[in-house]
Parts: sequence; C-alpha cells; structure tokens
Amino acid sequence: MTRYPGQGRPGLNPGRGRPGLIEAGHTRSSGNAFADLGVPNAEQELLKAELTIQIYRLIKERGLTQTKTAELLGTTQAQVSALMRCRPVSISVGRLMEFLTILGQDVAVTVKPALEKEGRMSVVVETA
Repeated sequence: MTRYPGQGRPGLNPGRGRPGLIEAGHTRSSGNAFADLGVPNAEQELLKAELTIQIYRLIKERGLTQTKTAELLGTTQAQVSALMRCRPVSISVGRLMEFLTILGQDVAVTVKPALEKEGRMSVVVETA
C-alpha cells in the first residue's frame, strides 16, 4: 500500500501529497508554471525550459564538465553554467535546438493547424 504524507495522522490534511487532490485555497496548475505566474511569453519560456532539461540530461549522462561542454557546443562556460542551473536567459530556442543536434539528437519542428483559435508550442521527447 502506498502511503502519502499526512495519511492517517490526525490534524493533517488527508489529501496532502495525494495525486489529483487540491487543498482548499490552492489552484490547479494550467500545466505551464510560467503562465500561472504571469511571466511574459510563457509558452516560449516553457519551450526553452523543456529543451534545457534535455540538454542538461545529455550533459549529465555523458559526464561532461562545463568547460568541455562549452568547447563542444561552441559557447562559453558561463552560458553552460546558466544552462545547468536551468536559466537559459540569453539563449534562443533556435540555439538550444542547435545544442541538441550537436549532442547527437534529431530535432524536428512540426507545424500543423491549431485546434483552438491560437496555436501552442510544445516539446515531445522520444527515447530510443
């Protein structure tokens, strides 16, 4: 049996930590934390974050240092440091995609009719 924090202990919210339940006074996420926080260009920021996470994963899997990664990607150690802290502030989506290709990943951009009035951006990661 899976136990969740607060389960079966008096004085604690029994829903705490249980998937799908929301405590009173909390709002369900839209799925984009940037949008939930009112960050401008939230979809683009989420896209950058998702690409950055993949870059981070690949660097860690290979055991590369920030210096070696910077040499490989043709960038600075400071930019790699920002990437590793998931803060790609001055790096474009295009540059992040280029980093992924250098790290041996195929990157495909798909454009298709939107289901709603305005289209959306997303990342789909396929594993071998």
